[in-house]
Amino acid sequence: MESSATQLSQRVQSIKESPTLAVTARAAKLKSEGRDIIGLGAGEPDFDTPQHIKDAAKKAIDSGFTKYTPVGGIPGLKKAIVAKFKNENGFDYTEKEVIVGVGGKQCIFNLALAVLNPGDEVIIPAPYWVSYADIALVAGAKPIIIQCGIEQDFKLTPAQLEAAITPKTKIFMINSPSNPTGSVYSLDELKALGEVLKRHAYVLVATDDMYEHVNLTGDKFYNILNAAPELKERCIVLNGVSKAYSMTGWRIGYAAGPAKIIKAMEILQSQSTSNPTSISQVAAQAALEGPQECITPMVEAFIERHEYVVNRFNAMPGVKCIKAGGAFYAFPDARIAISNLHKAGKINEPTDMALSEYLLEKVGVAVVPGSAFGAEGYFRISFATSMENLVNALDRINSALSV
Repeated sequence: MESSATQLSQRVQSIKESPTLAVTARAAKLKSEGRDIIGLGAGEPDFDTPQHIKDAAKKAIDSGFTKYTPVGGIPGLKKAIVAKFKNENGFDYTEKEVIVGVGGKQCIFNLALAVLNPGDEVIIPAPYWVSYADIALVAGAKPIIIQCGIEQDFKLTPAQLEAAITPKTKIFMINSPSNPTGSVYSLDELKALGEVLKRHAYVLVATDDMYEHVNLTGDKFYNILNAAPELKERCIVLNGVSKAYSMTGWRIGYAAGPAKIIKAMEILQSQSTSNPTSISQVAAQAALEGPQECITPMVEAFIERHEYVVNRFNAMPGVKCIKAGGAFYAFPDARIAISNLHKAGKINEPTDMALSEYLLEKVGVAVVPGSAFGAEGYFRISFATSMENLVNALDRINSALSV
């Protein structure tokens, strides 16, 4: 019998390990054992951090910038974030309305802990980034998952949002471009959602724009504040340098919003991590203030791969894949393929988890099951890997689906 001393908290038992990290770890383990594995799980660019950003970090180390910094970020980085919001998005924030965190994930975590109480509800359109629901659960809140399938381009409708809002709703979470689907809301779609939110003044809006610069269409990027500026006093804009500048491991995210909420997030951060890494902050400042052309070759490569991947998936038996507007993921609907494999006795049960196990064991390709993102019957691949890897992986997936 387990000792009561080692019993885990209900809080940690209510959540699971990040499925994307788990898939990546399993693929790495099989690879280390000599298996020929192509991992398509990781959500990070396969490009190196641009040289001028690395140089700024080296200079920071050499000049001894290795001590504690202000908890919420160094003044230079905060200024750069304020300027970014002003120049790129048309938003006016002061430095008191901005915080730097240890990655975008910590900013979302701090936001949840700062504003949510047990019993509060968080509206999360599905498919959703794996951590939103679990972060809400850690804060004692209840995730309200709204299904937005491929039939509606993976986007929430105003009617769905209106129906989901209750007196207990505290946060509405929106992610555009989306991880895992790559879907992007148009200005008109955001305006329509904004009209609903304007009718419910007690609902906070959290917009996760981490993939803002991974733009696959060239269309202008809009977030919900561009569409409904009236929401500014209850909107938190979340972003970071991870995806745009290929800086996932540097762990720098940032958020802007009402000073009261940002201050509460800073208090939480002062009792958890303290400041983000001093050297990473200098690197992030160089990323935001330096030449932005470094993003272009990366995005051009993603556009080419995206085109290839979508066309290949749509030619596979039982698979449907729509074009993405941003990010570097494809999120194919494999419900028919799963049913076919199950009927043929290739997989034991008709689930996306069984499909992903089958692809890993049978043909050595690691994908993330859609159920990890609240969408059973789909799977996610990242095309942030070489074209050679993608050709090889999709050849293997195609052969595995041919029953």
